[in-house]
Amino acid sequence: MENKENIGSNPPVENIDKTDFSQAGGIWKGIKDFISELLDIRDDTDRESTVEAIKKDISFKGHNAWILIFSIFVASIGLNVSSTAVVIGAMLISPLMGPIVGIGLSVAINDVDTLRKSFINLGVMVGLSVLTAYTYFLISPVKEETPELIARTYPTILDVLVAIFGGLALIVAKTKRGTIASVIFGVAIATALMPPLCTVGYGLAIGKWSYAGGALYLFSINAVFIALSTFVVSKLLGFPLVRYANSKRRKRIAQLASIIAIIVMIPSVILFVNLLNKQVYESKAREFLSEVVRYSGAESVKSNQDYAKKRLEVYLIGVPVPEPTLASWREQLAENEVLKDSKLIVHQGVSTSGDMASISSQVKSGILEDLYVKNQEVLENKDAKIQLLENELMKYKSSGFSFKDISEEIKVNYNKVESLSYANTISTNFSKIDTIPTFNVSWKKNTSKSEQRTELVKIQKWLGLRLKLDTVLVRTYN
Repeated sequence: MENKENIGSNPPVENIDKTDFSQAGGIWKGIKDFISELLDIRDDTDRESTVEAIKKDISFKGHNAWILIFSIFVASIGLNVSSTAVVIGAMLISPLMGPIVGIGLSVAINDVDTLRKSFINLGVMVGLSVLTAYTYFLISPVKEETPELIARTYPTILDVLVAIFGGLALIVAKTKRGTIASVIFGVAIATALMPPLCTVGYGLAIGKWSYAGGALYLFSINAVFIALSTFVVSKLLGFPLVRYANSKRRKRIAQLASIIAIIVMIPSVILFVNLLNKQVYESKAREFLSEVVRYSGAESVKSNQDYAKKRLEVYLIGVPVPEPTLASWREQLAENEVLKDSKLIVHQGVSTSGDMASISSQVKSGILEDLYVKNQEVLENKDAKIQLLENELMKYKSSGFSFKDISEEIKVNYNKVESLSYANTISTNFSKIDTIPTFNVSWKKNTSKSEQRTELVKIQKWLGLRLKLDTVLVRTYN
């Protein structure tokens, strides 16, 4: 008998095996294939053309040399006037990447000849760049330390990251069929190889070796990580190794390339870690000083962090911070994982004025800085000011004559005199005290003793008449 109750209704649902993941597997496979296709660059990589193009860019002579010289001049001018736009323009026309990328590629494919050529051209490039920048800053009338120059005197972790990712973008762009020129230009700007070399020349020109060393350090970091990125990408894309007829030579070249790669990679990793640790330390130190080192009625005027000495210093003004609060700050410092080995030094300046607490931090900082600068100037120039006042006092004595006029007249009338000094001599015979105007004369070396005595008598008589003094003393002090 037919079941009429099911007529016109949905067909019975079949039992589905809940352990069948074929549909889900298909979805994940589709996502995987999509991501693989999205990120895969092997199929679109032109290895032979890339190697040929990189080798062609290594050579550094003729047109490239002149382009470099002119671009260095442009960059130096931009740094000199602190013009970011001019510096960027110089980086766009500068052919600096070729030898650096050549080093990374030649190590990856075991090409010793290309490696040697790359190192030679890199040395020529650096030497020519520094010499050009040195010449410019040597003859330039403007030698002010602009922000653009100061920014290139020491590397940070950001410089390392830019060099790494910029180098990766550069070599990936070069390996694509039909090189992406915009990427190459962008990397030239981001990695900023030229400004550090210009800053090296600036440091040498003004005699600041720390600037030159720091800028060369920054350039070296950029160059190393660009070369390292080229090496890594070339290996991952499977660039063919250079073939040598002699198997022993091939093996020796491969070993040499591996050693060079290790020599470059290990210091690079250490450098990256050190810069990262320093950056993290300074960031945590600033955070600690701003959030923890706070006390009602006291204001922080200045603070600094010394990563090498593991020391935090803060200068406070206002209400004195009690010792228990200082101890609490140091305990919190010891509990900080990054700063636990550091020492907190608090310098306190006490203000007796109740109004000081209501003055804004910015105004107080400005006042203190002005006072500090003025006090420094007073301390540094006090000897010069005292000497100036003494000289002015000697010019205009209460006796009514000018020492300056007297000295000029003696110089004209008595050519044997080398120098002259004046002072009032206070003497006593124990019954009365006299003040005697006294002139001390030194003679030129070729003046005999008899000439000195004769001239001394003449000067004494002349001074008595000239100054209208009954008593005046002139004596030799050499």
